[in-house]
Amino acid sequence: MRKHPVIAVSFTAGALAVLVAAPAQAAEYTSALKVRGVQYDAPGSDSNRCTTGNTHLEYLTIKNYSSSATVNLKGYVVKDKAGNRFDFTANHYLQPGDYVKLRGGNGNDSDANNVVYRDNCNFMWNNDADTIYLYKPAGSRADVHSYTKRNNDRDGNGYIGYHG
Repeated sequence: MRKHPVIAVSFTAGALAVLVAAPAQAAEYTSALKVRGVQYDAPGSDSNRCTTGNTHLEYLTIKNYSSSATVNLKGYVVKDKAGNRFDFTANHYLQPGDYVKLRGGNGNDSDANNVVYRDNCNFMWNNDADTIYLYKPAGSRADVHSYTKRNNDRDGNGYIGYHG
């Protein structure tokens, strides 16, 4: 009879270890759109000047992982941990397997070039650590990822990929 409680305690301890480890992993949401990657540290010396700065080199890639559904980005929201946000206010359709780069700075949004500009020359993503939130038009989360430069950017190039 004593074997069962010990087994139960061992199992419970194992289950707790799994629960403790879970926050380090990204939560999986049932959304076709997910964050594919982030260039959180724009190449070069950081300058948020609209005409000569490098905020346009900072970007977030959002991909449609559906095998059959086209998704309109209109109404989706991207936020960082501090609450900085970008709202997709215009129609931008992602075919299955297609992606868009949400870039800082100013430019011309283009379906053909898979780019949307935030029309804001301030950097959105912190160079040391941040959290990326992608929200559906109804307000529920589509995807979320936290990163630290030290733990997640193994090659030190300022880019972290997610979801393959």
